[in-house]
Amino acid sequence: MKNKTVHNYIIVRGARQHNLKNVDVDIPKNKLVVITGPSGSGKSSLAFDTIYAEGQRRYVESLSSYARQFLNVMDKPEVDSIEGLSPAIAIDQKTTSHNPRSTVGTITEIYDYIRVFWANLGKPKCPICKRVLEGLSAHEILEHIYNKYKDKKVQILSPIVRGKKGEFKDVFKSIEKQGFSRVKVDGEIYRISEVPSLNKNQKHDIDIIIDRLTLTEEDRPRALLAIEKALEHAEGLVKIEDVESSSFELFSENMVCPEHGFSIQELSPRLFSFNSPYGACPVCKGIGVKWEIDESALVDANASVINAIRIFSEYQFFDYLKFPVLEILRKFKINPNTAFKNIPKEIRELILYGSRGNYSFYFEGVIPHLEQRYMNAEESDRVKDMLEGFIRENPCPVCEGSRLKQEALSVFVLDKNIWDVVKVSVDKTYEFFDSIEDKLTDKEKEIAKPLLKEIKNRIKFLLDVGLDYISLGRSANTLSGGEMQRIRLATQVGSKLTGVLYVLDEPSIGLHPRDTSKLINTLKELRDLGNTVIVVEHDHETIESADYILELGPGAGKNGGYIVSKGSVEQVKKDKKSLTGGYLSGRLSIEIPKERRKPEKGFLTIVGAKENNLKNITVRFPAGLFICVTGVSGSGKSSLVYDILWQYAKRHFYSSYEYIGKFDKIEGIELFDKAINVDQSPIGRTPRSNPATYVKVFDAIRELFSQTPEAKARGYSPGRFSFNVEGGRCEACQGEGVIKVEMHFLPPVYVTCDVCKGARYNKETLDIRYNGKNISDVLNMTVDEAYEFFKNIPSISKKLKLLQEVGLGYISLGQNATTLSGGEAQRIKLSKELSKKDTGNTLYLLDEPTTGLHTDDIKKLISILQRLVDKGNTVVVIEHNLDVIKCADWIIDIGPESGDKGGYLLFEGPPEELIHHPESYTAKALKPILKAAT
Repeated sequence: MKNKTVHNYIIVRGARQHNLKNVDVDIPKNKLVVITGPSGSGKSSLAFDTIYAEGQRRYVESLSSYARQFLNVMDKPEVDSIEGLSPAIAIDQKTTSHNPRSTVGTITEIYDYIRVFWANLGKPKCPICKRVLEGLSAHEILEHIYNKYKDKKVQILSPIVRGKKGEFKDVFKSIEKQGFSRVKVDGEIYRISEVPSLNKNQKHDIDIIIDRLTLTEEDRPRALLAIEKALEHAEGLVKIEDVESSSFELFSENMVCPEHGFSIQELSPRLFSFNSPYGACPVCKGIGVKWEIDESALVDANASVINAIRIFSEYQFFDYLKFPVLEILRKFKINPNTAFKNIPKEIRELILYGSRGNYSFYFEGVIPHLEQRYMNAEESDRVKDMLEGFIRENPCPVCEGSRLKQEALSVFVLDKNIWDVVKVSVDKTYEFFDSIEDKLTDKEKEIAKPLLKEIKNRIKFLLDVGLDYISLGRSANTLSGGEMQRIRLATQVGSKLTGVLYVLDEPSIGLHPRDTSKLINTLKELRDLGNTVIVVEHDHETIESADYILELGPGAGKNGGYIVSKGSVEQVKKDKKSLTGGYLSGRLSIEIPKERRKPEKGFLTIVGAKENNLKNITVRFPAGLFICVTGVSGSGKSSLVYDILWQYAKRHFYSSYEYIGKFDKIEGIELFDKAINVDQSPIGRTPRSNPATYVKVFDAIRELFSQTPEAKARGYSPGRFSFNVEGGRCEACQGEGVIKVEMHFLPPVYVTCDVCKGARYNKETLDIRYNGKNISDVLNMTVDEAYEFFKNIPSISKKLKLLQEVGLGYISLGQNATTLSGGEAQRIKLSKELSKKDTGNTLYLLDEPTTGLHTDDIKKLISILQRLVDKGNTVVVIEHNLDVIKCADWIIDIGPESGDKGGYLLFEGPPEELIHHPESYTAKALKPILKAAT
């Protein structure tokens, strides 16, 4: 400790957060530090809930109470002391954006620089004749208005303020000094001496009224003088208002098409902002999409008219819409039992889309009405959930997804508008800006130089973290947690901060082995700027690149929370106690199956897959095998498996109406009885959901408690032991165990219920005991503890055993579902599937199930997946992890690259044949592993 100072180390003493066992640790500063260990061993508890939480808490506490009300104040972690802490930034998986206005370009701020670039170097063109727009002189404006408004009364205005915030007292003083007597403020005319005070927080429009006259031939000189004055005061703009209609035209000395009248008011960065009314598409308001009812999903054309609209038969709630439809049928003498497809087309249109002014009566139409309810911000979530399956997100018909108004899309740099550059993958965007300098004039080069430097640097950071396939125009709410984390990582490298503590959560998630080295270089770059980088990680390549490793364990939950091993990569490899060191050194390994299953049950074949970037490929999925779909990020794996296969299976087995990706045909679906997507979505949306209720073991536990002599004597049924209904639960907290307290200026605080002390149940229910434990005690047990406790009750122990086998022995039976990670939720779903009576013909789909798993947990996962296949089922896994890939019976490799350069079927067959493929990055990564095993 003598040489370990707070300048060189983060010194943690007595960390007891969650399952940490009074941990003392010294973490070297300005190093790349990896924290690893089995799932549930305490890695996140140390990295995020202790070190980051304390760093963030100290920062927030230094702020004023006014500032603190806008921030989440973190609780003080259970730790004796932490010294040497730097300002902390967490880059985790959970911080995804739900704002439909956020894009990759806005999050990274690259789009801000591109907007400035376009405003300074863009050439506006008329969208009709493609002529470069040039300014109108005062004389040309005069001719135009005389042609249109001759002998009409007009006002000639100088628009000096347009859509800007402020009080503008100095502006009004200046106007008065120059001798003008009247102004138009926000559409109202005032004498300059009578202008009311303006709200400085609102946007305002201010026009000087230069003159008001009738456009006669005698007044031509007067009108010209007024136009010249207006142009002079408003930096080249003049507004001509028709007094009778109050309509106006805006003219510019700068940019207008003399033939078609198309004009651009100003070339400023806000013109290219879809978050500003000056740049946003007027129809979609800058969102880029329109949510519409899909007619094919809503209507079964073969059914009778009244049954054809599916939402009527599915939800009684919408019965009120049946009455006008029946009235239309009666009016046009159509039998309600006629098939929808057999009634006249104009009546079908009337029912679905409304009268639209074509009839003597008004009917809104079923589809416009349902769309209006879905888009209504005040509509209940229940109604929106009902409509969700019928809604499709389509590009805005006006801006075609660009989010921008026509004026913004009519400004070009080298024959490309701004959308052309941001809608393509970032590697192509980089090529555009990298090659542009040679094509600019000397003056343009001078303007472009600092902007190009920023744009290219920031795009390069995205390329360096393996995100070459995404576009700057991509909506942030479509990004995965891993993609969002790497975008934020690239942004942090671009910010060039120093002396910061960065804490990252598995940044390698979703990355193909080809791209991991790029990620590691970025982490090292962050470190080399003078920062401490702490990474919670399981990826072997990342761990081996660390300057220092901390391994927690030895087990999970109560069996974890200790520092098992620490030091350099070599020190950890040599440490016999280290589970991670065992796998890194080769002492431990996941065995390759001695024999692979053969495709003997037939194939499910997707013919002509064309969704997103898929290149009209035909792919075979052999029934009864363990199938791994591989390829670099963005190559088209999810488009194939989820957008086509899963959506088709849902339509076939469960009558889903959701959109299915483009393909020609699918053969062989009859080989399966059902399809199940075992994804990483939460097992419940509320704190009332927990592992025990999800896997149905709580039903058997409640039944057992109701059979105890005391419960029988009191007449308690199994429902008495539910915390979701009245009777047995604590009514003070309604079975939550905590009470929410609203805090002024601070986030709400949850305090333990005073009545039940967090037990969730009332005293009478807690009096009932089984083997000395009440129902609350059981919910607080870990799966491992509960298994031992209920070992002799098969209806309970079998389900608990399966939770143990998927590596979740450490979680509590009553753990709040919202606190479970995606990987934990997925494994709980797997255990539930294993507990079901199996038909042996189920198609299981999993997307990167190794997320959050240590190599030792992956070993258990592979064993479970193999068990599912041994029962005769088919398992399809999208995965980058080489341990999973090497254990598969059949590999489908999509690539070779991402985006437009991907989407091809490179290979389908067993792993031993894949390694000879010349273009496959998966083959290159897998080859040394399979060679070493032979």
